[in-house]
Amino acid sequence: MESRAKLFGHPVHPILIVFPLGLLATSVIFDVIYLVTGHAYLSEVAYWMIVAGILGGVVAAPFGLIDWLAIPGGTRARRIGALHGMGNVVVLLLFALSWYMRASAAMAPGTFAYVGAFLGAGLALLTGWLGGELVDRLGVGVDSGAHLDAPSSLSGRPAHERISARGRGR
Repeated sequence: MESRAKLFGHPVHPILIVFPLGLLATSVIFDVIYLVTGHAYLSEVAYWMIVAGILGGVVAAPFGLIDWLAIPGGTRARRIGALHGMGNVVVLLLFALSWYMRASAAMAPGTFAYVGAFLGAGLALLTGWLGGELVDRLGVGVDSGAHLDAPSSLSGRPAHERISARGRGR
């Protein structure tokens, strides 16, 4: 099933999710380093990464919803997509709660701010796996003609064509 929202022939949602996923995961890494070293500026870095990660998640979500709405009802992909999407909403809410609890003390947040971020990161591992299941196992967002010798998505040619050794379709 091909993605409904594309940029230069590629699905937009998988392009965008790397930003919030990376930023939110890195915020947790900075939190752990802060907890080990006590360097307060690291906690402030985590605070701003959470802000950027939440914003990135809000931008990526509508493109995932567009693709999910195109998945036929009653399929395993539709159910997994629903879990993936709802789980990611909870991830963003947990990080938003962590951000809110840090707002007045970004350099020395309380315990619950860390709990929210760590729970969000743990849940993101599961929802990320579900996203991988959608694409890698169920082919959601993948061109139906995709194969190892498909022409470039920028060529304007269908993916089911083959590229010869000289670079021309056959």
